Amino acid sequence: MKEENFAQIIDGKLIASKVRDEIKVEVAALIDADKDTPHLVAIIVGDDPASQTYVASKEKAAKNVGITSSVYKYPSDIKEEELLNTIDFLNNDDDVDGFIVQLPLPDHINVDTVIDRIDPKKDVDGFHPVNVGKMVLGQPSYISATPAGVIELFKRYKIETEGKHCVVLGRSNIVGSPMSILMSRKTNPGNSTVTICHSKTKDMKSITMQADILICAIGVPNFVKADMVKDGAVVIDVGMHRIPADNEKGYKITGDVDFEEVKNKASFITPVPGGVGPMTIAMLLKNTLLAFKEEYTS
Repeated sequence: MKEENFAQIIDGKLIASKVRDEIKVEVAALIDADKDTPHLVAIIVGDDPASQTYVASKEKAAKNVGITSSVYKYPSDIKEEELLNTIDFLNNDDDVDGFIVQLPLPDHINVDTVIDRIDPKKDVDGFHPVNVGKMVLGQPSYISATPAGVIELFKRYKIETEGKHCVVLGRSNIVGSPMSILMSRKTNPGNSTVTICHSKTKDMKSITMQADILICAIGVPNFVKADMVKDGAVVIDVGMHRIPADNEKGYKITGDVDFEEVKNKASFITPVPGGVGPMTIAMLLKNTLLAFKEEYTS
């Protein structure tokens, strides 16, 4: 009988804590020197529970490292022009170093118009076309927080990416597409050969089985099974879903990967929760500090 080998768990909570501690040290030095400190603003429209929870987590995390945090809350029926006026105000406010507009937005508001209106130098979410374009060209830019968090995990765990076949499941502008670009860039981590799979990909299993590194952001609970993963692959699960469960809460959190199955085949794997998720907020705070220092990531 084959002996089961369990993957090393990539502890996103631990690494995020280390990143926040490093930020806290820098901000504390500013406070000790009686200097200004970074200021992050979040705009939230409507009452989506997930968005409210996420913004509250960002606000708490920012305050815990000494970053000033403000939240602008608007009703779901706010007019697009009013929201754009708020963005203009923040763009011109020298006391604000970076800000985000929490997605999703109500249907009557054009997301592209809103993102385009943000000053790229204050776009700590890394969604503005200028920052995306610079990332594609390998120029200094703000990298969107979730892909940046995955790259940081590779760095901290010293996971080799050069020359590896990286398969990315999903092609969203927030995760899949930037992730594929970052993994293919001439950097470390990076220098991978990248394949993107999506809902129209045929015989996806034959592709995922070739992956040395499998990054899953396809948005389907427990989509990736053990028979889709090569022995010894590095598996990064970006998904997060609530599925019904027979417990006190009535649900449990799971990712795009069937963790219990895949952990027996992978060499490294991120859990859900506790993997990529904590890194997202940590990297947003790091981008805010960079914006305060008027530095870009590279």
